[in-house]
Amino acid sequence: MTDPIPTIAEAARLIAAKRLSPVELTRACLDRVHALDNQLHAFIHLTEERALAEARAAERAIMADGPKGPLHGIPIGLKDIVDTKGIPTTCQSKILAGNIPEADAACAERLAAAGTVLIGKTTTHEFADGGPSFDLPAPPARNPWNPDHFTAGSSSGTGAGVAAGLILGGIGTDTGGSIRGPAALCGIAGIKPTYGLVSRAGVAPAAFSLDHIGPMAWTAEDCALMLQALAGHDPRDPASAKRPAPNYTASLGTGIKGLKIGVIHHFHETDYQVSPGTKRGIDDAVATFRDLGAEIREVQLSPLQDWMACGSLISIVERAAAYEEWSRTRLGDFGERVRSRLMLGALVSGVDYLQAVRRRRELRAELQAAMAGLDAVLTAAQPSEAPKIDTLPKWDVFELPSFTMPFNVAGYPAISVCSGYGAGGLPVAIQLVGKPFQEAMVLRIADAFEKATDFRNKRPALVGA
Repeated sequence: MTDPIPTIAEAARLIAAKRLSPVELTRACLDRVHALDNQLHAFIHLTEERALAEARAAERAIMADGPKGPLHGIPIGLKDIVDTKGIPTTCQSKILAGNIPEADAACAERLAAAGTVLIGKTTTHEFADGGPSFDLPAPPARNPWNPDHFTAGSSSGTGAGVAAGLILGGIGTDTGGSIRGPAALCGIAGIKPTYGLVSRAGVAPAAFSLDHIGPMAWTAEDCALMLQALAGHDPRDPASAKRPAPNYTASLGTGIKGLKIGVIHHFHETDYQVSPGTKRGIDDAVATFRDLGAEIREVQLSPLQDWMACGSLISIVERAAAYEEWSRTRLGDFGERVRSRLMLGALVSGVDYLQAVRRRRELRAELQAAMAGLDAVLTAAQPSEAPKIDTLPKWDVFELPSFTMPFNVAGYPAISVCSGYGAGGLPVAIQLVGKPFQEAMVLRIADAFEKATDFRNKRPALVGA
């Protein structure tokens, strides 16, 4: 329990040098699962026998021919809305109790082909919606920094699992912030790629025009290694982009001198004032980027509330459309939060939905113009440190605006990285946003920030590090 938890990059180097066994690494992760997951509830389904078999197979292959890449032998988790052949995929819902898919989702296929070791299926909110619910088949995930606190959602188990070292990386999905929220509150890195970069085939839908798949890991470098395996065209996803993936690690470590980073101060200072710890993390990050040689500029956009109103209306209607049949035939089998949201989404008029789609085009054009001379923009990822898990209101996503939703509305790549610790020693984060398909730039800037600060040296006390 007190052994240092390696990053993916560190583990990959040790495995390639035959100084770390994938079997030993997998056993260490499983030991932490057995010791901690009764408190954290990061996993809905553990695949222990499969994990050990995959680790042994990886070890044999590596000993014979060397690793096929940096993910070979690395323990991961898959959010439980990702189809896994022969392994339960329940979406944390009574409706899919006992569901055993016949094929893997595209992202599961790609990570398996890269040689990863599947530790299990990580906890999600029901169908990746609804917040922390206590009326579902399994309990919600807890924050490793303090289990009385929330992880954010809906990629809650992946966020908790990575932070606690139960896995080295994992899959999250993001419709309004479900990768970046848990990354922020759990103190890890998580990137929502450009819309269409990573295939959604075989992943349960939330809102089809807002859904993204992406990696979550301890560092931006680790996210880059995972994204390399995940990115690429897939004809099974009608929104999949037909463009080659660049090398996402090639520019890491090259510095950011001369890059232009815009800061959307009004989002977190005027539109929705963040906690003192969160603001300190943002201000310190801006100072760090200046020290690293970046040029800081001011960015002005429409108020955060406009972005939230647009995105949340589109989201709730598209979710209602995705689950219309079950809403008519099995409404009572949904948890209370999701049931209420599905009913609300079904009542929105077609006129209102189309007006939101029109407004979305205006907002996206506005962001495009604002970023014309910039390499990235910076804003908050979450408004504060993690709240208590039992304090989240039923309509939490509608009562206050979201710092992550604007970049689902736009479809732009965005990463959350830890920027310090606030009240109660809980993590705070910044969000870095790039131009479409400029993930390499976003990862370069995030990596430079992480390596210029010492926040990656601290793990939750729960894991003894």
